[in-house]
Amino acid sequence: MSTKRKFVADGVFYAELNELLTRELAEDGYAGVEVRTTPHRTEVIIRATRTQNVLGEKGQRIRELTSVVQKRFDFAEGAVELYAERVQNRGLCAQAQAESLKFKLLGGLAVRRACYGVVRFVMEASAKGCEVIVSGKLRGQRAKAMKFGDGYMIKTGHAGQVYTDMAVRHVMMRQGVIGIRVSIFLPHDPTGRQGPSIPLDDVVIILEPKEEVSPATMLQQMQEQEQAAASSAAMVPTPEEAVEAPVAEEPNMAAGF
Repeated sequence: MSTKRKFVADGVFYAELNELLTRELAEDGYAGVEVRTTPHRTEVIIRATRTQNVLGEKGQRIRELTSVVQKRFDFAEGAVELYAERVQNRGLCAQAQAESLKFKLLGGLAVRRACYGVVRFVMEASAKGCEVIVSGKLRGQRAKAMKFGDGYMIKTGHAGQVYTDMAVRHVMMRQGVIGIRVSIFLPHDPTGRQGPSIPLDDVVIILEPKEEVSPATMLQQMQEQEQAAASSAAMVPTPEEAVEAPVAEEPNMAAGF
C-alpha cells in the first residue's frame, strides 16, 4: 500500500470509528477517541466523562464494542484492544459540553437558559473563553441563529488551532434539526494537562527590575575594600623583619667534648 493510500485508509478508519462511538456512547459523555498503532496490536483509547458506563457491568460493554470493531474492520483475534480513559476536566472538553447541551435541548429546556448554563460552567472550569452557537427553528417557523459567548476567543492563526477546542452536534427536534457548535478557548498550562504548554505569541511577561546600587554606596564599598586590603597588607611581616629562630646546641658540645 502506498503512503497516500495508507493515510486515506487511516483517516477513514478514524472517521468511521468516531461516528460509531459518538452514536453509541452519546449518553455516557463521549469526548473523543485516540488510535495508537503498535507492531503487535492496535490500541483504541476512548475518552469519556463516565468511564464506568463505557466499561459496563464487569467490562461487558467494552468487550462488545471490541468485538464490533474487530469484525467490522477485519482485525485478527486479539489484534485490537479498547480502553476507557476518564476526562480530567469536562468543563474544558467541547465534545462533552456539546453532548450536555444536546440532551438539555432534547429534554425541553429553553435554548437561552441551556446555553448560558453551558457558558457559565465552562468559564468556571478556568477556561479563557467560550462561545456557543445554536441555529435552526428555535422558536416559531423561522430559522435563526443565536450566539452566546464570554471571555477571550482566538479563531485564526496557529493559536486558533492549538488553543481552541471545538465540537459540532445535531439535535433532532420535533420541529426540525438544530445545530450546535461549542468553542472553548483553553488556558495556558506549562504541564500540558489542562491546556497547551505553548505560550501565546502576544503574551508579554514583564519582570521586576533589579535594585540599582547608588554611586555613593558603590564608592563607599570600594573605599572600604581598599582600606581592608591596606590594613591586611600592613599586618603581614616582610622578609627583613622575620627573626631567625635560635639553633639548639648539642649536649656533647655544651659539655666540652
